[in-house]
Amino acid sequence: MKREIKFRAYRKSTQNICNVLSIDFEKEWVLLSDGDEEDISDLDLMQYTGLHDKNGREIYENDLLQCTSYTYGNGETGKTSLLVKYDEMSAGFIAGPYMLGKLMDIRKCEVIGNIFENPELLEGKQ
Repeated sequence: MKREIKFRAYRKSTQNICNVLSIDFEKEWVLLSDGDEEDISDLDLMQYTGLHDKNGREIYENDLLQCTSYTYGNGETGKTSLLVKYDEMSAGFIAGPYMLGKLMDIRKCEVIGNIFENPELLEGKQ
């Protein structure tokens, strides 16, 4: 299976997210879907993971997910919020201060926001 390489960007000046049309890493500029060209330092780039949530929504780096993680003996379902994160040494989900070593069933996860537009959903998750 081939993974599509694409990005979206959080524009710091206007505090909104735009799709990225192209990136010139040598000149350090990014062409956004609204036609603007921005210096790469004025943006936070978020790479597409190649995954979709349970609703078919694309999952990007720095998205916040809510996942059904387990069922208690009484039938009650547990949910956990996760941050999609990448660094040079690892990639995965963060729950609280810990990187999870366990894979989550993405079919039970839903994108509920991202760290830039919904920081209140991240409380205690970093």
